[in-house]
Amino acid sequence: MIDDEGSAALEFITMGVILLVPLVYLIIALGAIQEQTLGVGAAARHVARTIVRAPDAATAAARSELVLADVTDQYGIDEESTEVSVACVPVGTEWPSAGAVVTVTVTTSVSLPLMPAVFGSDSAAAIRVEGSAVQKVSRLWGTG
Repeated sequence: MIDDEGSAALEFITMGVILLVPLVYLIIALGAIQEQTLGVGAAARHVARTIVRAPDAATAAARSELVLADVTDQYGIDEESTEVSVACVPVGTEWPSAGAVVTVTVTTSVSLPLMPAVFGSDSAAAIRVEGSAVQKVSRLWGTG
């Protein structure tokens, strides 16, 4: 007959650690992804608002760069991996122009925590997140 006295606590601790570690990692990884997702959404929204409220195109470009830098700093987004694209409808018009619709898309990659670069590639341990915002330029834009 085998004496099993005291082994239930050891089994409980072992199984608890085996199940708890992946759960904690999942919570940390999802938190990092959520933070970056909220960040790119805020960056797109604020850049679009900045563009449509600027008095001219040069001011819009300068202010949008400052706003993007500020938002990426606040959310801890890596500026080097961030891509910003601006589209204007109707097609063929310069952005911003009176009555146009400006769409700003901000894309970045989120590095998963505690994941090393595999074979020198950071993209294997990263997830791409994207945020978009649409703003309409006032029909009185540029008139003073």
